[in-house]
Amino acid sequence: MPTMTESALKDGIIYGDMANAEYVYMPASEIGTAVPLCIYEKNGERFDISLARALHIVRKLSLKPAIHPQLGNSSC
Repeated sequence: MPTMTESALKDGIIYGDMANAEYVYMPASEIGTAVPLCIYEKNGERFDISLARALHIVRKLSLKPAIHPQLGNSSC
């Protein structure tokens, strides 16, 4: 059973910390794929990561739903 965080990532919610410029999200092109990749941004650099790694980062850094400086608010 997916967790709430996993479901939110799959729904396009962006998790982040605006003060530290760290964000985790799933691009729209990955939603619904068998093995989706997520994006981890830190200080302007982007890295492809697995969904499991994305969940680990969100939990470890206590990231909350956030507004991305370029992508905006994902909850719309």
